[in-house]
Amino acid sequence: MFRKTVLFTALTASFISLAACNTVKGFGEDVQSVGRAGEEAIN
Repeated sequence: MFRKTVLFTALTASFISLAACNTVKGFGEDVQSVGRAGEEAIN
């Protein structure tokens, strides 16, 4: 029982961390896009 709980917790944590990485990457791309649009508006 304990082993199943540990395995479930580890799998859940890995899925959450993978989802978070994709979210942070997407957020970074959005910030870059806004920066590029700002530069084009200034020029």
